[in-house]
Amino acid sequence: MMRGGMGNMQNMMKQMQKMQKQMEEAQKDLGDKQIEGTAGGGMVTITMTGHKEVVEVKINPEAVDPDDVDMLQDLVLAATNDALKKIDELTNNTMGQFTKGMNLPGMF
Repeated sequence: MMRGGMGNMQNMMKQMQKMQKQMEEAQKDLGDKQIEGTAGGGMVTITMTGHKEVVEVKINPEAVDPDDVDMLQDLVLAATNDALKKIDELTNNTMGQFTKGMNLPGMF
């Protein structure tokens, strides 16, 4: 048992609950954010929420070539991956503040 007994334990639990609440709010804020991924110099734009839900797909008419559907598919794929990468960075930055300096296995 730690020195200081139960008082410390209760304090730690309070801190954890407070952090849990802040984490939930940060998670919710992420869901409200909209992140754009682009490809082909803006030919294709994919907009997602911070929870990786696609909310909009914009395709420039110039990117639509019936003889080169492969290129359009590649652009959509690249724009999607771009958005996902940005969301991961945003999530790590946002949620990372909670895990910094803490050694909590299995948190993220």
